[in-house]
Amino acid sequence: MFLNTANLPKLTLFFDGKCPLCQAEIVFLSRRNQAGLLGFVDINSDLYDERAVGVSCSQALAEMYGQFDHGLVIKGHAVFGEAYRRAGLPRLAWIMSRKTLAPLLALGYRFFAKHRHRISKLLGPTALWLVGGKGSK
Repeated sequence: MFLNTANLPKLTLFFDGKCPLCQAEIVFLSRRNQAGLLGFVDINSDLYDERAVGVSCSQALAEMYGQFDHGLVIKGHAVFGEAYRRAGLPRLAWIMSRKTLAPLLALGYRFFAKHRHRISKLLGPTALWLVGGKGSK
């Protein structure tokens, strides 16, 4: 299952840098970003400009958002499908882009977003360790 990434626009992911599981996902994706098609901005940093993106920090904390270089903003599980496509993970991209799975994926991500800090306390350190991210030993 090969995906041609030659004509894909760059996608910037807006993530919660205070969430260890979110950090682990970003470390994982950044290590697979050989084509340079992904960018990453912590919404808690000065680099995040909610006016330029058109998404408030509270909105970005409630749901995953990404923005293509040409300006289009996408949200929810679709962001992961596009990110995995750019990271050379065609199977994950395929799963995340299935319309039949969309309601389940959306529900799952909303649950995660709402409870990510509690979930991260349990799973975050291990996830960061597995990807060799900051804070891993």
